[in-house]
Amino acid sequence: MDAAQAAPGAPMPPPPKGKARTGVPARTMRHPDGTPSARGRGTDTMTTRVACIGECMMELSERPDGSLLRGYGGDTLNTALYLARLGVAVDYVTALGDDPWSEEMRAAWEAEGIGTDRVRRLPGRMPGLYIIRTDGSGERSFHYWRDSAAARDLFSGPGAAETRAALTGYDLVYASGISLSLYGEDGRAALAETCRAVQAKGGRVAFDTNYRPRGWPDKAKAQEAFRAAMAAADLIFASTEDLEWLYGPEGEAEVLRHRGRCEIVLKGGGSPPAVRVLAGGDDVSVPASPVASVVDTTAAGDSFAAAYMAARLAGRPPAEAARHGHRLAGAVIGHRGAVIPRAAMPALPSHQDDQP
Repeated sequence: MDAAQAAPGAPMPPPPKGKARTGVPARTMRHPDGTPSARGRGTDTMTTRVACIGECMMELSERPDGSLLRGYGGDTLNTALYLARLGVAVDYVTALGDDPWSEEMRAAWEAEGIGTDRVRRLPGRMPGLYIIRTDGSGERSFHYWRDSAAARDLFSGPGAAETRAALTGYDLVYASGISLSLYGEDGRAALAETCRAVQAKGGRVAFDTNYRPRGWPDKAKAQEAFRAAMAAADLIFASTEDLEWLYGPEGEAEVLRHRGRCEIVLKGGGSPPAVRVLAGGDDVSVPASPVASVVDTTAAGDSFAAAYMAARLAGRPPAEAARHGHRLAGAVIGHRGAVIPRAAMPALPSHQDDQP
């Protein structure tokens, strides 16, 4: 095993680095049984820090009368938001423009408790845009304008070196297949090198497959990029649907080749859906509880990942973390849109609840 990688199933996070962000309570490191680790005791000025890398886009949703409802959307941003609501100190790492909508996004993230110190602002640039059109049967279609989005240049140009250096100070770095689709080969290489530097300093890397064919005109490049990302990750969230789209019948084998080296959460179908958790020599299936009404599946996987990581960061064992993920995802799909009202958040233990 690479010395930079911890054994799968070991408690997350690695030793914290740096001072807590202002206003964020300190976290105590814990073993899977919930007891504080020796390294975590007496470190009340220290905190576990998570970085979520990706893109938030402007969203225009077409109403039946033709008018448009404006909002924002992004897979890793959804995960960051739910991590913040669960008490985790999380920063969103992306690039925005200097336009009013970029500033509105940044302010909205801060209002949710998401750190924005690592949001680069690129003069003259703007966020990407997509429009959702719903047909008479309720089926949604998406139309994108993102080729010149600011987020695509996160790992290039002035300020990129500073972003990469800052990322090595985090305890957990999370990215998705959609994140990878933003950057060219040079950008993906820079991200991979940065993740290795994170691990060399004792941090961990989490990767969520989230494959969207529209973002990958060359499927072979997507296959190569995903293989590299999974091979480098300490924690993999993968859906059987993503893997089949990308690799065909052998998709599941692509992720399972990493069993024993890293922690794997494999999300499948079924009713109710279940996840397969492979960590620390265990291989268990954790089913979700039935949901009374599924309104909108947007952000189901994003919220699951947030609750799972929050639980693991608090020292909960993998199977329990998966149950936390199911509970939050179950609440999210019972509401329209990616972000549910705070009052609808399920009663999950927050990261602060594990403080002595």
